Amino acid sequence: MEKKSVSVTLEHVTKRFKNVKGKADVIAVNDSDFVIEPGELVTLLGPSGCGKTTTLRMIAGFELPTEGRILIGDQDVTMLPPNKRDTATMFQSYGLFPHMTVFDNVAYGLKLRKVPKEEIKTRVEEMLELLGLKDMGDRAPSKLSGGQQQRVALARSLIVAPSVLLLDEPLSNLDALLREQMRVEIKKVQRALGITAVYVTHDRTEAMSLSDRVVVMKDGVIRQIGSPSEIYEAPESRFVAGFVGKAAFFNTEVKGHDGIHYQCALGNKMVDVTHAAKDVTTGEAVIMARPESLRILGKGEGKIDGRVKLNVYLGASIESFVDTPFGEVLVEIDDPYAKKIYKEGEEVSIDFAPDRVRLLPKDEY
Repeated sequence: MEKKSVSVTLEHVTKRFKNVKGKADVIAVNDSDFVIEPGELVTLLGPSGCGKTTTLRMIAGFELPTEGRILIGDQDVTMLPPNKRDTATMFQSYGLFPHMTVFDNVAYGLKLRKVPKEEIKTRVEEMLELLGLKDMGDRAPSKLSGGQQQRVALARSLIVAPSVLLLDEPLSNLDALLREQMRVEIKKVQRALGITAVYVTHDRTEAMSLSDRVVVMKDGVIRQIGSPSEIYEAPESRFVAGFVGKAAFFNTEVKGHDGIHYQCALGNKMVDVTHAAKDVTTGEAVIMARPESLRILGKGEGKIDGRVKLNVYLGASIESFVDTPFGEVLVEIDDPYAKKIYKEGEEVSIDFAPDRVRLLPKDEY
């Protein structure tokens, strides 16, 4: 199959929906402006109603922007219908034709394009083999497992060799194990074909494991764009920090800084923090700490005193929930067999390395 790698560009795209009851218009997407590079897999991540699916539908052509432009490669597709754009969309529901075999489901798009029969046979067989469906072409979709049906739906989207593959929460109907397996399959196939892909989900694990970059959205606005590691380790707001992973937040006051070191008051102790969001200066702020960046020590030995409320055994790690003056704090203890585990009810203190936490604006959600 011919590989196509093109960019997708959104230039100040806004989508307003008219309110039929005479109230203010609903702004579903507000001034989205970013570029998806050729061959990149970018995930639109956010809670329900944040505008991620509307953004995907505008790229596909199912919705038209109120303002702005959308380009696929160098072509302005803003006002083109879906069938005039070189895209393929994989939806949450499989949408397979029950009266057709797996082979015919996958071949359907090629038949509509009047591709010669021999070429159809060759391309479908190659695609089925690529997705681990080599010996299933003669089966009915009803005879397949959920994961296999999802692979058929993916094969049907990819077989037409679109320039851009759009995936709208395609794994939400699968159980946890199948979701994990299909995440790997989608990433492998996307990388093998070098295709540009846009993936919509509210599942942070999917976003972090699949993506080259993540676009985090809230209330129609892009809150941050970055690689999974950048989004996780260097969030610019409390909303992004909390949405992409577990985190503890400690209110603090920044007494001073030199651009590298921030002197922070944490209760009756001073803490030196070395990483901060761009909007943090002096005054009130929040220290964000991931569970794996914290550790539990004996009473009085750390920065924040507390009492162990609950220990949850997870095999490779233990999650300890500690009551503190700042609220309940989750501490992740890896390799528990090699660490001291404090019992539930014990008085303890929590410590963290200054370079493992991050300062965020206090009122930024």
